[in-house]
Amino acid sequence: MKAWLRQHRQAFARASRRVGALNALVIGIALALPAGGYALLESLRTVAGRVSVQPQISLFLDAKRADVAALGARLKRDARISGVRFVSREQALKELAAVQGLPELVAVLGRNPLPDAFVVTAADEALEPLAADLAKLPGVAHVQADALWARRLAALARLARLGLWLLAGLLGAALIAVTFNTIRLQILTQRAEIEISKLIGATDAFIRRPFFYLGALQGLAGGLVALLILRVGLWTLNVGVAELAASYGSAFRLEYLALGDSIAVVLFTAALGWFGAFLSVSKYLLEIEPK
Repeated sequence: MKAWLRQHRQAFARASRRVGALNALVIGIALALPAGGYALLESLRTVAGRVSVQPQISLFLDAKRADVAALGARLKRDARISGVRFVSREQALKELAAVQGLPELVAVLGRNPLPDAFVVTAADEALEPLAADLAKLPGVAHVQADALWARRLAALARLARLGLWLLAGLLGAALIAVTFNTIRLQILTQRAEIEISKLIGATDAFIRRPFFYLGALQGLAGGLVALLILRVGLWTLNVGVAELAASYGSAFRLEYLALGDSIAVVLFTAALGWFGAFLSVSKYLLEIEPK
C-alpha cells in the first residue's frame, strides 16, 4: 500500500511540474465565457422570478360600480377564465403611490385618474382570442395582456440557457482537444524514456499514471483560471451596474457563482482534462514498444 501511494505521489509531483501556464490561461479564458453567461442568467433569474408569467389580462373599465358587479359575475362564468380579481381605482392609486419615486407625482395629481379594473387569469395560453372577446364586453374600455411580455422574456431566457449549454459543449470539446495535443507532445518528447522504462519492467499503469494526472491538473488549472477571470470581470461590471441600479432605487448586482457551481466547474474541467489525456494515451502511448 505504501509503495502504491508513493508511486501516485511521485506521478502527481511529476505531472504538476509539467502543467503549462499558457494552456491553463487559454482554457480559463474559453471557459469564462459560458461561466459568465450562466452567472448573468442566474442574476437576472432572481429579478424575473418576481414577475408573474401566468397568462393574465387586465380589463380597464368605463362603467358604474353597479354594472361592475354584473361584469365580474359574467367573467367568472366564462370557462376560459380560471381567476378574476377586481382592482378598484382607489386600490390602484394606492399601489401606484407605493412605487419608489412616484408618491410625489401622485400627490400633485389632485384627483384619481385611474379606472377600475379586472385582472383576469386565463385557463390556457390562448390569450389573444380571449382578449379580443373580452374587449367587446360592455363597460370594458381597454384590454391589455399583462403576462405576454413576461412569457416572452422567460422563453428568451430558456433560449439563452440552451445557447450557453451549446457553447459550453463546444468549449469543452476544445478543452479535450488542447489536453489531447498537450499529452501527445509530452509522449513524443519522452518516447526514449518510455521505451527504456518498458525495457526495465515498468508496467503500463506506471507509465500512464503521470499523463492522467497531467491531463486532470491541466483541466483543474484551467477551471481555476476561469473562476478567477469571472470574479474579476463581475467585480468590474458591478461597479457600473450598482450605479445604474441605484438610479432606479434598486440594489441589484450581478451575483458570483455559488460555491457548489464553482466546485462543479472545477471538477468538470478536471474530468474533461483527464478524458483528453485518456484519449491521447490510448492512441499514442500504447503504440510505443521497446526496440
